Amino acid sequence: MGTIGLAVIGAGYWGPNLVRNAQATPGLRLQYLCDLDADRARKVLGEYSTVAVSDSLDEVLADPAVDAVAIATPAKTHLPVAMAALEAGKHVLVEKPLAATYAEGRQLVEAADKRGLTLMLDHTYCYTPVVAHLRDLVRSGGIGSVQYLDSVRINLGLVQPDVDVLWDLAPHDLSIFLSILPDGVAPVAVAAHGSDPIGAGRACVAHLTIELTGGAMAHVHVNWLSPTKVRTMIIGGSARTVVWDDLNPAQRLAIYDRGVDRKDATEVGEQTRAQTLVSYRTGDMVAPALPEKEALRAVMAEFHASITQSRPPLTDGRSGLQVLSILEAASASLAQGGAFLPILGADVTVAEGVNA
Repeated sequence: MGTIGLAVIGAGYWGPNLVRNAQATPGLRLQYLCDLDADRARKVLGEYSTVAVSDSLDEVLADPAVDAVAIATPAKTHLPVAMAALEAGKHVLVEKPLAATYAEGRQLVEAADKRGLTLMLDHTYCYTPVVAHLRDLVRSGGIGSVQYLDSVRINLGLVQPDVDVLWDLAPHDLSIFLSILPDGVAPVAVAAHGSDPIGAGRACVAHLTIELTGGAMAHVHVNWLSPTKVRTMIIGGSARTVVWDDLNPAQRLAIYDRGVDRKDATEVGEQTRAQTLVSYRTGDMVAPALPEKEALRAVMAEFHASITQSRPPLTDGRSGLQVLSILEAASASLAQGGAFLPILGADVTVAEGVNA
């Protein structure tokens, strides 16, 4: 299968981006744009007159020319829409979150495994050149052992009618953490604190604190109410520290050979031991040159490659389940006043007789 026939489901906020990048991705052939509002879909397509418009999901899924679907509908519809596609034998790309709950997401992962179909999450940031560089750097030991991660994602954003700020913004940061953390380091517990100062009926400002395997810690600050936009992430390691400023295209990444060293007490004399075992290391800063590429184009390319090569995509259904498991534990913590709660594993038992 060289060329994949694709249908985009949903012509709202994100659907047009999927349409544009699908049209520009070799190996993908856009067959349909499906939306309950057919007129809206036609406006999105514009000059793409060869692409069919439909307001019927059943019609789209019944067409043998459609091999795969990309879903850009509200999270509460992800289970029925994605499940219908999987049951029709279609590969599925779905925007975050995977589903409205962990239990629903697990149903989708199991359904895809049972049928041998690709189920992929549109965790777009994981496909940026910055995160690709971070993944290689962190997982290769380039910063030493991970000590902490600190992320801020704030701006004067749209208060969502159906989810709080955690479920709206934190999936970006959580998916990045899960993408770059080395093997053996994973979230184990989470505490969440939030507030609703404008009376929206849901948290508009929130902080997540995540315990990682081995004692490291991650922190996420998300906020719909900030008059200024900030998108920064700091990854601290025992050897180097990386600062990512996503709003600075001239220098998105800065890698610092600066930090704190602690000597073993057995390595120093008694007099030194009585004073301090901590020393500060001041070294160079390196800003790697990174290409500017549209991440969603890389998402589409990975979706195509996963299908044609019969391999799991970088952000597969299980990665979506991991994000959901953290979000559900965070919501429970928020309801309990910020208590640390364990994060359930995202393991899924593959149906008997089906290869993992």
